[in-house]
Amino acid sequence: GGIAGLLQTFQQKGLGNIASSWIGTGANLPISAEQVQQVFGGEQIRNFAAQAGLSGETASAKLADLLPGVVDRLTPDGQVPQGDLLSKGAELLKGFAGGKLGF
Repeated sequence: GGIAGLLQTFQQKGLGNIASSWIGTGANLPISAEQVQQVFGGEQIRNFAAQAGLSGETASAKLADLLPGVVDRLTPDGQVPQGDLLSKGAELLKGFAGGKLGF
């Protein structure tokens, strides 16, 4: 579902205000590793962690650090762009991670 799907998931989990701040042009609200677990669920976190060669706890913490900036950069001027956001997001995550996640 791209950015729109991510926003919907955050809203369903009661954290829509956090994701909306990343899309908007104001300051980005932080997210905790626990909130990342709440939004994505244990299975998705374990899958990401396995691919990155990290523990689930570390993966959640890294996502909490990186996600606000990635979504912010994918939504310039507070607008959700059209196109292949998945590959753009993956490229940004790699750039933010600086290779630390094993990508």
